[in-house]
Amino acid sequence: MATKRKAGSSSIGDLNNDFLEFTNLGAGNEVGRSCHIIQYKGKTVMLDAGVHPALNGMAALPFYDEFDLSEVDLLLISHFHLDHAASLPYVVQKTNFRGRIFMTHPTKAILKWLLADYVRVSNVDTEDQLFSEKDVSASLERAEAIDYHATIEVEGIKFTSYPAGHVLGAAMFLIEIAGVKTLFTGDYSREENRHLMAAQIPPVNPDILITESTFGTATLQPRPEKETRLTSLIHSIIRRGGRCLLPVFALGEVQELVLVLDEYWHNHPELHGVPIYYASNLAKKCMAVYSTYINMMNDNIRKRGTERNPFELRYVENLRSLDKFADLGPCVNGISRHLLEKWVTDVRNGLIIVGYCVEGTMAKHILTEPAEIQTMSGQKLPRRMTIEEISFAAHVDYTQNSEFIYANEATHIILVHGEFHNMLRLKSALKSHYKNEKTEIHSPRNCEMIRLEFKGEKVAKVMGTLAKYKPQEGDHIDGILLQKDFQMSILAPEDLEEFSGLNTTVIVERQTVAFHSSPALLRYHLESMFGAIDTVVADEKRPTFRVMDCISLAFVSEYRLRIEWIGNLMNDTIADAVLAIVMSAESSPASVILTSQPCRHAHITPTERLERIRMFLEAQFGEEIEYTDIGVDIKVDETIAKIDLTTLQVDCLSGPLKDRVVHTLTRAIETISPFAEASLPWNGVEYTNGDKFC
Repeated sequence: MATKRKAGSSSIGDLNNDFLEFTNLGAGNEVGRSCHIIQYKGKTVMLDAGVHPALNGMAALPFYDEFDLSEVDLLLISHFHLDHAASLPYVVQKTNFRGRIFMTHPTKAILKWLLADYVRVSNVDTEDQLFSEKDVSASLERAEAIDYHATIEVEGIKFTSYPAGHVLGAAMFLIEIAGVKTLFTGDYSREENRHLMAAQIPPVNPDILITESTFGTATLQPRPEKETRLTSLIHSIIRRGGRCLLPVFALGEVQELVLVLDEYWHNHPELHGVPIYYASNLAKKCMAVYSTYINMMNDNIRKRGTERNPFELRYVENLRSLDKFADLGPCVNGISRHLLEKWVTDVRNGLIIVGYCVEGTMAKHILTEPAEIQTMSGQKLPRRMTIEEISFAAHVDYTQNSEFIYANEATHIILVHGEFHNMLRLKSALKSHYKNEKTEIHSPRNCEMIRLEFKGEKVAKVMGTLAKYKPQEGDHIDGILLQKDFQMSILAPEDLEEFSGLNTTVIVERQTVAFHSSPALLRYHLESMFGAIDTVVADEKRPTFRVMDCISLAFVSEYRLRIEWIGNLMNDTIADAVLAIVMSAESSPASVILTSQPCRHAHITPTERLERIRMFLEAQFGEEIEYTDIGVDIKVDETIAKIDLTTLQVDCLSGPLKDRVVHTLTRAIETISPFAEASLPWNGVEYTNGDKFC
């Protein structure tokens, strides 16, 4: 189910809402500015905060204006590439974001250098600058570093990170909110390369899988074949006296390629005189990070690291600048745009594109093998150098992606991070596979929200002393229901502190009021409302009554009455009713008749007696009484009790109301009938409860 509206404007904060909402703020039917929002049960998770590599300034950002970032509880950064992490300083320093931020240790270490370089490049045009170096430092101070397989809980949201391949420190995140599990792959690779392990399949199947679709249904060459083809092309360019240019757009690919070339040069002595350069201060700084975190790489690197750090390169050099470069003979170089313009006109030279190219970039354009290129100064040069493409981008192809998707058995699959046509082809292929199953495939555009319904049962886990009890059939368990976020437990009161750090407290409510009538009169009114009243202390002048086994009333002196009860919702309600009776007992019409009028009962007429019966009923039920030709109708909460005053029969569908009316009527008759029983109109008639008043 998909709907278009402004994200974050629903009532998703309602804990009883069974809909999970997912919105792309970026990377919806595109590659770049990765940013996704998950909302469920009042919790909000943000996945990645990137920029678009083909755009500048505010246009490069995800659609942050379409969402209230103050709602975000948690931001997870999958890896350090700019299209997944470069807008982090903007989010932290320029918006109302207040959540916590998590990423792996290598991601945080390398992101520091990448963002500093991004600020330096952006300073070329200050109008496009999104943030400063100070903003970078402040945002990374907020970021918390985690290890693979560590499970963290934040505000009721649990998440675990797993290796994703792709680049050093890249992580997939398995997120759980109220029992619903979501796996976000980020960019991932299921093929082990020279230094990285393959992405792991989590041990728990998710309900929702959010996966990249970069290559759609394309199938890539196996890595050994790509390495062989790369080294063969480079060797052939060198043999013909040319220079080889390898533009590398992303860290991770740099490290992979230098490991391949360093080993190939080592195995081919005839190439030892041909220099290999990578000309990037950023890459040099990050090499130190790679050298530090070899323990997070694959077995091959870890074993080699016991003898010599694999990133201490033997044949690959760092070139500080073009000024230090003597362009005199065959070489392999990573300086891209400047050398492209110098070498593009020589047929002996070669360009090999080794990464994924985003629409709108120079790299994407040159893959079309144009007849000429335009320089940064506007000059047009003929293109004579050869152009080849060998993708070393560490993304899954269709075979790897589909196998991973099938293995996770998610009921909802959300495709992100893919150009429209690639994503469409992958979606179609997956639908064909799942055509006879209930699995749903989604490919939302940016700012297009999808709502997924999850109805789960609420389960409470019995813990502590109660867990040892083995109930028999018919038994019931009494305990305290404890809920923390979305986890519920049932505990014995004595176990509460051990399992939760909380203590039980009993609050005794006590109120003392003035009461100038007799205990007998008070008892009469209490029984009229509550039925039988227990006498705890049978002192004629200072008795103690117990109402409904929860409210105690004690005469502490001749004219002072103390009311006491244990505070809770039910007891407080009953105590309010008791207090109302106590405060009105002295002035009620029934009390006046019982205590202040001369005794004239033997001389009253039947009409007077009926009038006094009505008076008792009015004192108890107030304005809810309606008089009929033969009796009285009492209406309480849409329920009616009918009294026939000629027979004293009570007719009512509600048992509790009928009992209450019968009790009030009985008290009224007991008060009046003994004094003039011979002339009562109901003389000799059997009453509804079986008593005879004759």
